[in-house]
Amino acid sequence: MQNETRTEFREVEIAPTLAAIERLQRDRGYRDSRGLFFIEGIRNFIAALDHSFSVDTLLYSEKLLIHPLARKLVRRLKRAGVPFARVTPEQFRRVSKTERASGVAAILRQRVHRLDQVQVTDDACWTALSHVRSLGNFGMLMRTSAATGAAGFFLLGDSIDPFDPAVVRATMGALFKQMIVRTSIDQLRQSLRMNKVNVIGASPDGAEDYREVSYSRPALLMLGSERKGLTEEQRGICKRLVRITMVEGMDSLNVAVAGSLLMYEVFGSQGASGRRRKQKVPMKEIKEKGTD
Repeated sequence: MQNETRTEFREVEIAPTLAAIERLQRDRGYRDSRGLFFIEGIRNFIAALDHSFSVDTLLYSEKLLIHPLARKLVRRLKRAGVPFARVTPEQFRRVSKTERASGVAAILRQRVHRLDQVQVTDDACWTALSHVRSLGNFGMLMRTSAATGAAGFFLLGDSIDPFDPAVVRATMGALFKQMIVRTSIDQLRQSLRMNKVNVIGASPDGAEDYREVSYSRPALLMLGSERKGLTEEQRGICKRLVRITMVEGMDSLNVAVAGSLLMYEVFGSQGASGRRRKQKVPMKEIKEKGTD
């Protein structure tokens, strides 16, 4: 990756770029006001490009970045005129949060949809929630959603930040495969009235065992917070409330575990013919042991 002086290249100053990245990592208000977020690692980098996320600024270290496909993509972005900062390993590690710095990172533009931009298809499965106690749990829930071929998430209100670094790391690239919709409970209720969606809520006092109900599609899984469960408004738009049976003395599950169990029930009800999604070539090329 030489010839950085070519006129079409847009190399930016290192110090301001690193400062901006550090602020993006710690300050949600800064992320949201600019519509940006930060990613690092081979898996995230390739997944983001594979799913057409827009790159605001590229960051890489020539010495650290040894992955052939990632290096090729870096060259392609530079030729396309994407602003970039080429840094030393020490400078890269300044903003890296991984155990082993991969040498490639990027500032991406956030992708959040409004409810009126989304069309609920017959085979879709969505999850709706308003609060999570641990952002890492939301990231893990997103991984399961992607693994089961679900469409994405309706985030009710502003509490959950899908672009928090803890979420991004926990998704292991699944973030880029999911549609994120920011809406309110009232807007969602109105939308559901116009679509025949099977809305199933999870609650310890649910009338039915989660394994004994029909998960016909389109389906919407309504999840509450670990502490308080579903709100009355959330319960009010559920067609069914299901419970996940636990041993005596236990009354709640981690939201990532509870949501994952329900997602796999929806997944299992689809039938073997519809379970597989074709995976794009770049993601196949990075499944190497130890790749971040």
